[in-house]
Amino acid sequence: MSSRQMILSAVKMAIAKSQDGPAPLPPRDYRVEGEYPIGAPEVIAEFVETLEDYNAKVTVVAASKVAEAISEQLHAAGATSVVVPHGLDEQYQKAAAEDGRTVEVDGPNRQLSHLELDQIDAVVTRSRCGISLSGTIVLDGTADQGRRALSLVPDTHVCVVEARTVMPTVPQAVELLGKHPERASTWIAGPSATSDIELIRVDGVHGPRNLYVIIIED
Repeated sequence: MSSRQMILSAVKMAIAKSQDGPAPLPPRDYRVEGEYPIGAPEVIAEFVETLEDYNAKVTVVAASKVAEAISEQLHAAGATSVVVPHGLDEQYQKAAAEDGRTVEVDGPNRQLSHLELDQIDAVVTRSRCGISLSGTIVLDGTADQGRRALSLVPDTHVCVVEARTVMPTVPQAVELLGKHPERASTWIAGPSATSDIELIRVDGVHGPRNLYVIIIED
């Protein structure tokens, strides 16, 4: 038997073995649900604590106070220009425009270039869900959250999260996102930060250096 025949024979045998059936799935014995239900006060408290540990600034308000909180957070960040996704609540857009701030609306009719986004101080978006265990916020690109570039390029991100969408664990969030697998998701765990081999911290390399989270109480 020639070398070529030996190689082809080995490949054929390997392929035949691989067709015996799918490989067994690994055991999924990790924790799927938390001790408390989605959006429970204990879950929100853990979410706030974890976000603040990441240096995010968190405010918990009633639904009637969200617009006011947006304006206050943008003022605190020193933002003079804001971009918002086209599907963001109208009252939130008006709040972004207070104190003389200029507001750009990004959507299917007009998408700002990355260079234009880089010249804008802040972005205001909603969110799909939060994860209390990891202090993560997830956006999935719907009209009130916008495309991924919006939440990555401006230096400040003001993100509105509904308490009823804060999941205790990652598997619960993944299950929710799995209902629309065609949507591109962005996972945010605090302001962007990284460090080099000498552990010198640098903020804002992979996204906004400032993250303001407004949680809407039920």
